[in-house]
Amino acid sequence: MNEALNQLPAPYGLALRPASACRWDLVSLGEVMLRFDPGEGRIVGARSFRVWEGGGEYNVARGLRRCFGLRTSIATALVDNPVGRLVEDLILQGGVDTSHIQWSPFDGVGRDARNGIYFLERGFGVRAGLGMMDRGHTAISQLKPGTIDWDALFGTEGVRVFHTGGIMAALSEDATEVVREAIAAARRHGTIVSYDGNYRASLWKSRGGRERSVEVNRSILPQVDVFFGHEGDVAAALGEDAHRPAWHTLDTFAPMAERVVAEYPNIKVLATTIRRPHTANRNSWSAFAFADNKAIAGVAFEDLDILDRVGGGDSFAAGLIYGLLSGKDLAWSLNCGIAHGALAMTTPGDASMATLPEVERLMSGSLPGTLR
Repeated sequence: MNEALNQLPAPYGLALRPASACRWDLVSLGEVMLRFDPGEGRIVGARSFRVWEGGGEYNVARGLRRCFGLRTSIATALVDNPVGRLVEDLILQGGVDTSHIQWSPFDGVGRDARNGIYFLERGFGVRAGLGMMDRGHTAISQLKPGTIDWDALFGTEGVRVFHTGGIMAALSEDATEVVREAIAAARRHGTIVSYDGNYRASLWKSRGGRERSVEVNRSILPQVDVFFGHEGDVAAALGEDAHRPAWHTLDTFAPMAERVVAEYPNIKVLATTIRRPHTANRNSWSAFAFADNKAIAGVAFEDLDILDRVGGGDSFAAGLIYGLLSGKDLAWSLNCGIAHGALAMTTPGDASMATLPEVERLMSGSLPGTLR
């Protein structure tokens, strides 16, 4: 085990539990879906698909396990049928522990509960990517408070960081309450809480839209230690217009971050990715972070070639969390997240296929022509 993880670093006021006292470095709570990928083609004309597993909260756990070698687990629910077992097998291939999956019985049709799937075209040039979700009435959307023994997980097993977010909270009213229950238990046992705002309009459409999502997130944020969100999520944390123009400079990010932390002094680290699309497969890519009353900008990729953009933000979160768990300073952690997210977008599928040496080389600027 990495000896640095056995220490008790408390950067930015984050009182991390020692690795030696915990079974898990990170546990995520969220839905894991089966993704159908038509490759270079389009969904409507596809005759074959490659499948991957993916989900916003899960992708963070997988990145920390596969790229950074940490001990991670996923708390989720699946229907016990061949599709659910396929998702489980993909999770196992990613190295993430599956002992906290809740299995729902299969009724033979899927009326009682289903496994979530989605289809995604990557896009190219002037043709934008296209995603289509099929995740209604899934097993995890029906997960109820009291189903998972959170005190056993956070207390008996021990967890250093708990990660969840706005996608999980959006799945249903019960899912929102499961998020609240899990966060409360994490805090009881001294586990750091990481939360990604991750607004999805399709999930909130039947639950009051953006206004309801803002209400839910604002009620959860007083219990959060590390907050991830793009500019709309950060503005929404203050109850402001989430459709404000995107920021691209530290001077516009810093005042907003200061106001968020002033309203939620429990938030010790706030981080946001900065992505400006030039075409479907070429972006500028960077990130900002705020901690200890200071805002910093990370390394910037001004012209990043992208194969598959899905999961870039989740891989950013994984890299930054790895830095915090390793006792690194904020600049190192931020650049680790940026580099990991950039590499994740160069491979197909939601999850990172990068290695730590590749991340570190990219952080050092060893790839000419991409860093400034």
